[in-house]
Amino acid sequence: MTKKIIGRVDIVDFPKLNLEHVAVKIDTGAYTSAIHCSNIIEQDHQLICTFESKGHPNFKSESVIFENYTLTDVKSSNGFKENRYKIKSEVIFFGKTYKINLTLSTRDDMKFPVLIGRQFLSKKFLVDVNMENVSFNSKHI
Repeated sequence: MTKKIIGRVDIVDFPKLNLEHVAVKIDTGAYTSAIHCSNIIEQDHQLICTFESKGHPNFKSESVIFENYTLTDVKSSNGFKENRYKIKSEVIFFGKTYKINLTLSTRDDMKFPVLIGRQFLSKKFLVDVNMENVSFNSKHI
């Protein structure tokens, strides 16, 4: 499989989460990928999640229900371990749908509602930090 070149940021879709044109930061310093979740309710062995952010108008969906989810420890950039929910979903880069594991986090104060980490990038993409929106722009050529 030939690796595609991707930039340091991009705009992608998460079809299973009903999210389109979401700004993502490609973060080779992060192992796992993380997505902003504004509300999480665990009830009757289900996770009910709302993906919404005031600072990102394209980041707004109805509640999504997950029956399969886990808890995982994530070491944040400040060095603290945090126990987070992890879900399986899909993301579209370069018109192709990929499976992705996402940890749920509060990222309202961050510039990007989604971080794409090494676990997802591995064996698929090379990162050129001088480029931006490579996948998004490839749709509009």
